[in-house]
Amino acid sequence: MTLYTKRNGLSRRTMLKSGVAAAAGTLAAPMVWAQSNIVLRQAGTGVSAFNEIAAKAKEDLGITMEMTALDSDSVTQRVATQPDSFDIADIEYWICKKVWPTGNLQAMDTSKIKNYDKIAATFTTGKLTPDSVVAQGTAPSTVGFVEGKDGKQFVQEESGWMTLIPTIYNADTLGIRPDLIGRPIKNWSELLNPEFKGKASILDISSIGIMDMAMVCESMGEIAYGDKGNMTREEIDKTMAIFTEAKKAGQFRAFWKSFDESVNLMASGEVVIQSMWSPAITAVKGQGVECIYQPLEEGYRSWGGGMGLAASLEGAKLDAAYEYINWYLSGWTGGFLMRQGYYSAVPETSKLFMSENEWGYWYEGKAATDTITSPTGDTLAQAGEMRDGGSFHDRMGAVACWNSVMDENQYMVRKWNEFISA
Repeated sequence: MTLYTKRNGLSRRTMLKSGVAAAAGTLAAPMVWAQSNIVLRQAGTGVSAFNEIAAKAKEDLGITMEMTALDSDSVTQRVATQPDSFDIADIEYWICKKVWPTGNLQAMDTSKIKNYDKIAATFTTGKLTPDSVVAQGTAPSTVGFVEGKDGKQFVQEESGWMTLIPTIYNADTLGIRPDLIGRPIKNWSELLNPEFKGKASILDISSIGIMDMAMVCESMGEIAYGDKGNMTREEIDKTMAIFTEAKKAGQFRAFWKSFDESVNLMASGEVVIQSMWSPAITAVKGQGVECIYQPLEEGYRSWGGGMGLAASLEGAKLDAAYEYINWYLSGWTGGFLMRQGYYSAVPETSKLFMSENEWGYWYEGKAATDTITSPTGDTLAQAGEMRDGGSFHDRMGAVACWNSVMDENQYMVRKWNEFISA
């Protein structure tokens, strides 16, 4: 299935250049920006730095996007220490907590975001439903708003000024090779099961990895955290001690920073259970290798991503950046990324660029009625198969914690580095 498969008699290309594009304010924009030779430098993680998105932005807007894909720690360092090296920071919300105090990003005016009212409540109120409890950790809504244009402090209500304009999010869990494990996996504690000695892996990004560790330690019954997302020094020490003991016993095959590394470990069979991200699962399955994003009884570790603007951005480039972000939320990109297994921050527009089969499979948790393919056309599921973990509400409703930056972050990072070098 191509990205322009017809639905209801209209191709996605036709839809983008007609009603949907007009609603997003992109109709006829290519003439404007093409004549301006606008180039925007986007620095972010590999989870959303796709050449296809840059090409589509050029086609629809006339804006040239130069995308740099880095691991989470590297993009954090770039935004914090190299303010002139990027125009748009495509980052996760926990990173915002680290970089906002530097002053290298500018608050974004929500009145300029055409689909602001369609952004998922997870990013604005922090709640999936009105009765939901905000999960532990750095939930996007806790760092999503500041008090004004020059705001320095995060505020817990919608203020009209956002740190990042949300784009995608997901509920993360462990990836497994069911063909090599040969039995059900139901708990986070399995990551440290000696049965998988030498064939387990965890990611080497401290603010994310510590949350995976906490899910494992809680599952084992070893630690009862007051707040996994804001550990005490004693809780950090206990967590690291458990994982250091496992590391010295040979539990881990490797530690990875990019999803490409995790793909290679899993596809090769060197690792059978590990921390994983959605595009890594997609890539492994795209190679014809059986791989499952395993739902676990204790729930998911979640994350959210968004676009931030460099503080120095102004004039025509600032206008173009807002235009790009409006285009990003107008549907095509959301549909593209949802085929990776993500959730779009504006699902209403993304649905327009997915077939009923795709939307039913990825979002509603329905059995596929036809083949499900990745954005590049690789087969991911056959008719009758269902998404790992079920529907959007089943998955996001089972979030136990968000990737986090805690009060004891410096101490945690020091202990993490000691763990990696042990």
